[in-house]
Amino acid sequence: MSSSAPKPVLNSKYNNLPTHHDPSRTVQDKLLFTPGPLTTSYSVKQALTSDLGSRDVAFRAVINDVRQGLLDVAGVSSKEWTTIPIQGSGTFAIESVLCSAVDKKRGVLVIANGAYGLRQTFITKAHGVHTVLYECADHQAPDLAAIEKLLQTTAKDVSHVSFVHSETTSGIVNDIHTLGALANKYGKRVIVDAMSSFGAYPVDLEKGKIDYLISSANKCIEGVPGFAFVLARKSAVTEAKGNSSSLALDLYGQMAGLDGSGQFRFTPPTHPLIAFRQALRELETEGGVDKRAARYKANQQTLMKGLEQLGFQLYLKPEQQGYIISSYHWPKDSNWDFETFYSKLNEKNFVIYPGKVSNADCFRIGHIGRIFPEDTQDLVDAITQVCKEMKTAKFFPGAAKL
Repeated sequence: MSSSAPKPVLNSKYNNLPTHHDPSRTVQDKLLFTPGPLTTSYSVKQALTSDLGSRDVAFRAVINDVRQGLLDVAGVSSKEWTTIPIQGSGTFAIESVLCSAVDKKRGVLVIANGAYGLRQTFITKAHGVHTVLYECADHQAPDLAAIEKLLQTTAKDVSHVSFVHSETTSGIVNDIHTLGALANKYGKRVIVDAMSSFGAYPVDLEKGKIDYLISSANKCIEGVPGFAFVLARKSAVTEAKGNSSSLALDLYGQMAGLDGSGQFRFTPPTHPLIAFRQALRELETEGGVDKRAARYKANQQTLMKGLEQLGFQLYLKPEQQGYIISSYHWPKDSNWDFETFYSKLNEKNFVIYPGKVSNADCFRIGHIGRIFPEDTQDLVDAITQVCKEMKTAKFFPGAAKL
């Protein structure tokens, strides 16, 4: 019997698209309209089939390629900046920065307008880090005047300011350049959770006076879960030497190990890193951050047009809405049930996310990953059909026409 794996059956719907779309997927793959993990290309999946030893010279080359490739995406020099990959999900990398970089007694000002900003306070509490919290509603942008007042009073002695770029609780995108510059004005180091935005939103680390930018393999670079990474000023990480309250998450220790031997201190996620190198190559082939952003924007516009015709209402005002993920109110209809809606879409191979906002019943639909406007239109068509099946079409004036 042959030991070779069977060739995947590709979705014939996409076979005639231009090759730069690279839409090859196996038929059994569901389309993930989520904030991550995401739909990935077949070539990224193929990369996962390669075995390399964690101390192998070839694998050390993978690590080096990934670290340099991320600096290239960010547009910064390896003289002043470094990439520090961390095993685990994005939260592991955020915890690594907060427990390593922040002076425990001076503390950090956390700016939160959603669940992921608030999660940072759970981390700081676990590590005994003094924390000042600025919180506003998840449909509002942070108030710069209020934050500046905190920096002049309650938070005047903190060493760091931390906030989220794309808050996938709602889909709102914060102005990190303005927030970072404000923190820098008061002599604070700046930490940015760019988990769901890096690779799809242009970020000027110097303009934003950013010292740490954190993201994950399975977001807009379109890799697979297994590690996250920190883009950091070398000077900022060096300041943190000896400050970490964790062994495995010691950011300086991780950087020193990688710089010294080219290896992880502890067992690395070999396969996700190999796949991520392929994902970085595909980002470059697509045309970089700007071209990827254009695709994601087109996905969002397709969804917004279709759901507006159906009668769904966005949670955020259009001017607040980013192009990473969109939140929609549940319709006020006696036949509406989210679990039924979700399950029926799932049966049709479309996966969406439940809501996470604190003050409304919503569901969320992501625009990132290896999906295209054609896929999003398929989702709109599926939503239309599900609404008819749920007998909620009477709520949607456009459903009968689509």
